Amino acid sequence: MNIHNPAHPGEVLREWLPEGMLIADAAQQLHISRTTLSKVLNAKSGLSATMALRLSTWLGTSPDFWLGMQLQWDLWQARKIRFPKIKPINRETYVGSKVH
Repeated sequence: MNIHNPAHPGEVLREWLPEGMLIADAAQQLHISRTTLSKVLNAKSGLSATMALRLSTWLGTSPDFWLGMQLQWDLWQARKIRFPKIKPINRETYVGSKVH
């Protein structure tokens, strides 16, 4: 599925936080540092599987929800980078060859 300019998970997480909640309070409830949470919320850092587990437990979502969002964002960012021309492998060339 190609999404046009998907949101970073941190942007979405901001919407889930109650109005007026301090980053430090949210970080404390997640048992992470305020700096770590701030980096995610400001799209300076991606979500790890561990963070996805923490968020899913805290917010009643699934880890797949957060990791899927991170994956879409990462792919979108990667597609913006100039990529070398890579030819598909011709497997027939290697039939019978030993792998070294």
